[in-house]
Amino acid sequence: MAIPSETSPEPGTSRLLDVANAAGVSLRTASRVLNDDPRVAALTRQRVREVMLELRFSPDAMARSLRAGTDIAVGFVVESISDPFFAEVIDAVELEMSRHGRPVLVSSTRRELEREHDIVVRMLRRRVAGLLLSPTADDHSWLANQRTPIVLVDRPAPGLLADLVEIDDYRAAFDAVAHLAAHGHKRIAYVGDTPAILTSAARLRGYRDALAEYQAEPDEDLVHTECASSELAASVTTVLVNGAHPPTAILSAITRGSLGVVPALHAARRTDVALVAFGDFPMADALRPAVTVVDHPGEEIGRVAAARLLARLADPELPVQHVLVPARIVERGSGELRP
Repeated sequence: MAIPSETSPEPGTSRLLDVANAAGVSLRTASRVLNDDPRVAALTRQRVREVMLELRFSPDAMARSLRAGTDIAVGFVVESISDPFFAEVIDAVELEMSRHGRPVLVSSTRRELEREHDIVVRMLRRRVAGLLLSPTADDHSWLANQRTPIVLVDRPAPGLLADLVEIDDYRAAFDAVAHLAAHGHKRIAYVGDTPAILTSAARLRGYRDALAEYQAEPDEDLVHTECASSELAASVTTVLVNGAHPPTAILSAITRGSLGVVPALHAARRTDVALVAFGDFPMADALRPAVTVVDHPGEEIGRVAAARLLARLADPELPVQHVLVPARIVERGSGELRP
């Protein structure tokens, strides 16, 4: 690959025509490479991109947007950029999109339905090229007839037929409880998010069905679905382990909730309680015992979602796809403790 030298032109001074001439292709071909047109042969695409780097070609994003009638940027609407899972997804999306010259506009809904609606409307009015959406609201039929390509990330959107990239939340939760039951646990608590979130509802169903399958003890006092923050999860965990009939194991079904569950177990000196956490988090593997997790692969989900949106931008007539990214249990010690 060509490396810019000290005598290379200043960024932004080279024109697309200069790139075409240096690469020995037509201006139309150079333009197609710039716009990720799949009709360009791989070797030609590589040669043109190398010349772009050598000439330090910097496309005028505003001019491209005006010519196309849309922005080259894509929008990404998530629940919270501070959530460990979504932070990982965003990072992967930005990396994949940057490889194709597309900036990413990220905004958080904070689980506010009106805020989500307003953010999406503003992005569509800006005429973003495409939209990645992790929905909060339970009805997105109002988006069904708009033409901007949409890919749903991690969650379905009732009323909207669109590409969806997620894991099988039901199966992942079922397998987590099965894992704990296989290590002798009958009283397994659930610390999770509101079932109003479809992924959380699926995890709760998986938890309950696994209890029935493995003849564990169903006890609604062990089920807590109001733990959307680490503080709430910590408070609930403290109450659980100090109760008259404490659980011998916990499924922490939301990543940021685990950031409260783990410190609460350590503070109560109850690290003998087995734990499987949904989604990995920093230092989970450095604790004692290290935390067994359901690997909720944010990086892979982000990469696949970005690739799917890029494919749809290249060909809007692609059939709608539901992509399930594999999730697995990573055994580290806490989920393998016995009662």
